[in-house]
Amino acid sequence: MSFALPSVSFVPDSLLAGAGLLLAAALAYLVVGRVLVRIAARLADASPVHWDEVLVQYGVPARLAWMVPALVVLGGLDYLHGLPAFVVVAARNVALAWIALSATLALSSLLDALNALYERRDALARERPIKGYLQLLKIALWVIAAILVVAALINRSPLVLLTGLGAMTAVLLLVFKDTLLSLVASVQLASNDMLRLGDWIEMPSQGADGDVIDISLHTVKVQNWDKTISTIPTHRLISESFRNWRGMSESGGRRIKRALLLDQTSVRFLDADERARLRRFALIDDYLDKQRAELDAYNAKMQAAGKDPVNNRRATNLGTFRAYVTAYLRSHPGVHQGMTLMVRQLEPTPHGLPMQIYCFSADVGWVAYENLAGDIFDHLLAVLPEFGLRLQQQPGGADLRAAVASVAEGRPARA
Repeated sequence: MSFALPSVSFVPDSLLAGAGLLLAAALAYLVVGRVLVRIAARLADASPVHWDEVLVQYGVPARLAWMVPALVVLGGLDYLHGLPAFVVVAARNVALAWIALSATLALSSLLDALNALYERRDALARERPIKGYLQLLKIALWVIAAILVVAALINRSPLVLLTGLGAMTAVLLLVFKDTLLSLVASVQLASNDMLRLGDWIEMPSQGADGDVIDISLHTVKVQNWDKTISTIPTHRLISESFRNWRGMSESGGRRIKRALLLDQTSVRFLDADERARLRRFALIDDYLDKQRAELDAYNAKMQAAGKDPVNNRRATNLGTFRAYVTAYLRSHPGVHQGMTLMVRQLEPTPHGLPMQIYCFSADVGWVAYENLAGDIFDHLLAVLPEFGLRLQQQPGGADLRAAVASVAEGRPARA
């Protein structure tokens, strides 16, 4: 059995008309896409407003120009006669598909331009980024465009494809599972104000510790302090915990919480000569006078009651040192005076007696914060011997060698 292809006879006039239509479409694109778009770009540069420059930058006019040849072909088909029916149908369907694709590209570029204009409102864009919602809208546009393009190419109604998609709901939910999870997470992050651009977040499970530089529908990008980039799925920020340091930045103070480990055997009472010598420190003059009056009054009351002198109260070098540190922090210009400030003892440990400094810096910047903490503890370590106190630390190699040498020479080892 043999099959013969149907013979198609083209009328020369129709061939010329079709070629003329294609030439007209090409000329229309050259005029609109090459000339008018460039004129629009120059007008946007000269315009006092800025939104038109953003539209040109993201190629919205250029992508709209792609629709022009398809519109010319679609309109010119009605004036062509003599072409076979299947050629007309095929040309019309391709033109419709091209128009749908070009319109989707233009709308996608328009959404990008809107996001760029929105991000220029710096404060609002940091608090309420809309990039994720625009990306979701772009996904919806491309799904609609895919349906229209396929429907046009197969010469079927889009409703037929939509009916088939309805039966594939379970498959679609599986395919777009991450998108749906990210959408819900984005809404929760935005509604609860949990994350903004520029926030410093810490999420050890994702290896992230740095500033948020981008918030999109599916991912959040964090630039770590070593300048690497961590990409976190948006839904993980809801299902897992993370720390946001924004509250610290907005409060104007950054906490210093460090301790000195003191040798407990160096804690003792102060005698009169030592108290007189400590008056060299102007910061604790008032404290020494007030303490002296308070102790004298208390001890006089104990003696009048006939109590044993062992019940008398006496000043200690550690208590005086704590008072000095408190006064030093109160007078330091780099310490925030409107926040909690205290010097406290923690529970003694085998490694020494922790004396903790708890205060806040007036500058939340990392470098300024570390410089302040270093200056404070440099000073405290240097002034500690003035109060007869010693630091507790594990003996090092030099200590052991000195002890062995002392024993070998018959000298007592240094304490």
